[in-house]
Amino acid sequence: MQEVITGIQQVGIGVTDAEEAKHLYKELFGMNVLIFDDNAAASLMTDYTGREVHNRRAILSLNMSGGGGFEIWQYTSRKPSMHASMPALGDTGIFAVKIKARNVSTAHAHFSRLSGVKVSALMDSPDDRKHFWITDRYGNHFNMVEGDEWFQTDDKVCGGVVGAVIGVSNMTKALHFYRDVMGVTEVVYSGTAPMLDTPVDSEPGRVFHRVLLKKQVANRGAFSKLLGAVQIELVEAKDRNSHKIYHDRYWGDCGFIHLCFDVLNMDSLKSLSFSSGYPFTVDSAHSFAMGSSTGRFCYVEDPDGTLIELVETHKVPVYEKLGLYFNLKKRKRDTPLPGWMINMLALNKIR
Repeated sequence: MQEVITGIQQVGIGVTDAEEAKHLYKELFGMNVLIFDDNAAASLMTDYTGREVHNRRAILSLNMSGGGGFEIWQYTSRKPSMHASMPALGDTGIFAVKIKARNVSTAHAHFSRLSGVKVSALMDSPDDRKHFWITDRYGNHFNMVEGDEWFQTDDKVCGGVVGAVIGVSNMTKALHFYRDVMGVTEVVYSGTAPMLDTPVDSEPGRVFHRVLLKKQVANRGAFSKLLGAVQIELVEAKDRNSHKIYHDRYWGDCGFIHLCFDVLNMDSLKSLSFSSGYPFTVDSAHSFAMGSSTGRFCYVEDPDGTLIELVETHKVPVYEKLGLYFNLKKRKRDTPLPGWMINMLALNKIR
């Protein structure tokens, strides 16, 4: 199958205070490089915002150790809505974000010393790798897992986003979408059993069908060296009815609002997705600006309506004050940027 995604670019996180969240995630997960900070109207997202155009502030930050970033997203024209009740494992949608650690045991000791977060015990996953869960002050869950590859060698405890834990209602349909359409094809583990390695405040021993999919580092696409591999863990509840995490709420309300893949060839992916029964629901068509960054962005829904963003990047600011940018439309799209060029993004530190 033709390779169409080159990694996870970012995960969207709806918050009530983007400025606070920017600094929280800098301190918590090392997201200290700013790609954009943009105030604008979300004019193309009205299908998911009550048929009204709403204003928002969006901040994209990265951890240069490697992995995807966070798109911190705050409504500025309405009050963001919280969950009526906190999502349970197996509810449909993005339940948790996977963050990669250099050494999981060391990371567990580090996060256990921090205030303002809940940290689970150190656990074994079905593939016999250590992992643990973190719940931040907003109630968002993060799954700390072992990282296999790194862009920078530094002293950070963790890197960026390597994947997500996504609740689904039908594993067969979900696998068709994430494996056959999105191209995350390697099955690391699959099985149905009581799940004991759950986050703090989750009920252990409930029965789930779990499948961990992986996509190795693409080595294609401008930022593939930085973004790294992809892990998608699909979780289907087998002993209870699941609920949709964003039922009766808008995209952009509090929680994980989308998972964003970096796309190598949007037209090819759009054709494949449509022919597979998943038409794009949003398409910016040509180029769309987020601050000084530009690109083509699209959205598609998985079988449960979970929003997957797809971005084909055109221009990224390196150092705006000097007018330095990566113009990716003028280069061979599938060739990775040299490491020294990607390292220049670190000039834009969050202070």
